[in-house]
Order: sequence, then structure tokens, then C-alpha cells
Amino acid sequence: MFNALAENLQLAMQQQGVPNSAANRLVARLAPMQRDIVTARATPAAPDRGKLLATGGVSTVEGAAGGGIVPWALISGYGSRDSWGANAYYTYLGTQDYQLASYGVVVGIADRLEISLADQQLRGSLAPLDRLAIRQQIFGLKVKLAGDVVYDQDSLMPQVAAGILYKRHQRLGGLDALGVSRVQQLGASDDHGYDYYLAATKLVLEHSLLLNATVRATRANQMGLLGLGGDQGTRTRLMPELSVAYLADRKLAIGAEYRRKPHNLGLDHEKAYYDVFAAWFPNKNLSLTLAYAVLGDITVFNPKRQRGAYLSVQAGF
Repeated sequence: MFNALAENLQLAMQQQGVPNSAANRLVARLAPMQRDIVTARATPAAPDRGKLLATGGVSTVEGAAGGGIVPWALISGYGSRDSWGANAYYTYLGTQDYQLASYGVVVGIADRLEISLADQQLRGSLAPLDRLAIRQQIFGLKVKLAGDVVYDQDSLMPQVAAGILYKRHQRLGGLDALGVSRVQQLGASDDHGYDYYLAATKLVLEHSLLLNATVRATRANQMGLLGLGGDQGTRTRLMPELSVAYLADRKLAIGAEYRRKPHNLGLDHEKAYYDVFAAWFPNKNLSLTLAYAVLGDITVFNPKRQRGAYLSVQAGF
């Protein structure tokens, strides 16, 4: 398998003390040859884990493969075009006044189709929202449309994928004293709806750099945790999202992300999310991501910029 050849070459160079940047430059020259060398599909009986380490990304807080808060064009798992792969993840994000837990599963099929299911739970810790408990489920689909993040090293063509996220509110609790039990009572138009996105991801191995740009069509308030649409706006709007990562080592990526969001609710002066992160891939069965995230204001009840640590664990095959 061509992927195995490239990965074994990386390992051999690492064992011989070749700098990561030099190793990546060599693989960047080798990768485009895959189109001429591999002419037939294999039919493995089990997941082959054929993709290069880290090229399945990690799981975002909404389930799709990418960074922590931005979906990328990568397809989750290490299954090549002849196979499939799956991951389960758990993410915890804690700020001064809130804790967000997200967990779920994501499956990548033939390095072409991705299916994800995520469960988000947000809790408050400071009055008057110290009893706040919100739950949301997200079902996602992503399809790779064009390009290959590894093999297109000889062109400017990125890997491009389109995705859809169906978000449905499950619970809003802890606001009984305010007479609130539904997100519509906070001003939201709906408790369910869709996000649509188009992502373009370019891996420049020669410079050990990953670049991603995503455009999302959304009405979601705080990712949908506060419903969709609201008294300040109900229409779907296009929001830009950006990511950059430096491959310091074949097992370590360091980067930053930015995600702009709509402001639909009068009681929530919603701001953009951004983070800086380090993702470690000790092997193809495990990844750990540590980040410092800034989420902006979350409702007028706790009017301060929310920031804190983000930890995500992903396990799979």
C-alpha cells in the first residue's frame, strides 16, 4: 500500500535523526506519484488504517473531523479509499461560568463519506445560571468532493468537502425561577435546524503546514445550544471559519482556529470563538488535544468574556 510506504519512510527517517521538516519535504515529493503507482483498489476484509498519521484530524465539539471548533475537509478515521475507520471522542471545555461536555462517535467510509453523532451538554456554575443544564444532539454528514490532502502536493488544489449538521435541542433546565423551560422563551425562533458548510483543507508538507478555510451557513446561537434564529435575526447567514496548524513532529500539531458566529438573540451578545491548540497523536488509535479557548460573552446574565481550557480525547481504529 502506497500509504504504508510513505509512512515507513517517515519512520525510518525519524529513527535516523532526520529533521521533521526535511522528512516532510521528501514525502511531499513522493506523494504525487501515488496517482501513477496505484491503479487498482484493494478489498481488505478489515479497516486498513492506511492514511498517514494525523490526517484524519480530531473530532470537533460538534462531532465532525477537523480541529476543536472548526470542521475541516478531512474525513475521520484512518481507513483509506479501500476501507473505513471509526472514532469515539470526549471533549471537556471549562470557562469561568460554564462547562461544556461533548461526546460522540464518527465513522469515515472509503475516505469519502463521514457520519457523526454528537451529544453536547452545557452547565452553568455562577448565579443566576448555576443550575443551568442544556443538552443538544447533532447528527452530521460530510462528503469529500475533490482533491486529496496528501497526494495533491504538486498543485494548489486543496481537499474540499461539504457537510451538513442537524441540531436538535433536547433539554433546557435550571431556569424555573425565571419561568423558562424552552429556548424559544429566550428569544430563539426554533429548537432544531441545520448548519451547512463547505471546507477546503490544504496540507503543505514541504513546509509542515496545514491550512483550512470553512464557510458555514447557519442560524445557530452558541452552536445551537441556545436554539436557532431569534429576535435579532432569523435568516441563515454565511460565517467564515479559519484554521492553521504547524506539524512540529509527525505526532504533534500546534495551531490556532477562528470561528465567526451570528448574533441572533438580544440577550446573548454572541462573539466569535477562537483557540490555540496542541494535538498529539501517539498512534493511530489515540489522540489528545489540549487548547486554550475564548468563547466571548454567553448571555447577558454573565456578561464577561468566557475563556478556559479545552481537553479532548479521541480513540478509534
